[in-house]
Amino acid sequence: MDENLRAAPGPDEAARSAVAERARSVLRPAGALARLDDVAAWLAAWQRTEHPHVDRPAALIFAGDHGVSSEGVSAYPADVTAAMLRALREGVATANAMARALGATLDVIDAGVGRPTGNIARESAMDPARFETCIRLGRDAVAARAGADLLVFGEMGIGNTTAAAGVVATIFGGPAEQWTGRGTGVDDGTWRRKVEVVERARARAGTVRPFDALREVGGCELVAIAGAIAEARARSIPVVLDGFVVAAAAATLEAASPGALEHCIAGHRSPEPGHGLLLEKFGMDPLLDLGMRLGEGSGALAAVPIVRLAAAVVTEVATFGEWGLG
Repeated sequence: MDENLRAAPGPDEAARSAVAERARSVLRPAGALARLDDVAAWLAAWQRTEHPHVDRPAALIFAGDHGVSSEGVSAYPADVTAAMLRALREGVATANAMARALGATLDVIDAGVGRPTGNIARESAMDPARFETCIRLGRDAVAARAGADLLVFGEMGIGNTTAAAGVVATIFGGPAEQWTGRGTGVDDGTWRRKVEVVERARARAGTVRPFDALREVGGCELVAIAGAIAEARARSIPVVLDGFVVAAAAATLEAASPGALEHCIAGHRSPEPGHGLLLEKFGMDPLLDLGMRLGEGSGALAAVPIVRLAAAVVTEVATFGEWGLG
């Protein structure tokens, strides 16, 4: 995958510059909506057009089971993943309601529900063959929705914040405590057990390359999301990143090939401490900071209207020149 990332297209700088220039001349004081103007220019660069838009947003939610849940690292039992997968498929989960409100499509991809990964505290999450299968699953999911003009990736999997913490602790180092949050809202004792599990997982994995860290201590839905983000880059489709788990999957791409996430924007900042650390490493300023910690792509979905508005307030507002004031 390293070679694919290095061969991925860069942004359309002519489109970015054209939209940025228009933003400087529309009917409002210079810099009055500076952050929205930057988002519009980013969107233009990756949609490769001087008329950026969000007409066909699509959300892809990846779900998987984790063997590490047997270590008691979550406030919920592992079978909740299957129950939530069913809710998402039947359109009654939070992400479904948000997607309907936005006019976005939402698809749910089973990356390993009922087929848990290995317990990362004791063994590899998956073998190379399963890793490649999950990468392809994510790539194929994006390829099937190539008509989307903005993508949101989300996840569902009891135990996956433990896997996410393990991945980034393995890649970036530092105390396990700084990467490990309370996930579904665990108590102090469970959090301490979770930190210890993360430490054991990364000690077992040792010093490895980013994608090997993802295979050793990650999860099937994290791997699929990494594949999906890479495929979106290959197709120049802009992406709104969700919370900590999605960011951890994205971090493997950025660590392997700096700049791999230029087509991504951070939808929100979650309360997970590791998420804030990753956004700092990515150099991303999130669009929202509402204390959201659900997953399911909910934080990224909440940010979609901001991206849509950013495009509209540049492309649909007259310039001073067009209004005879230039």
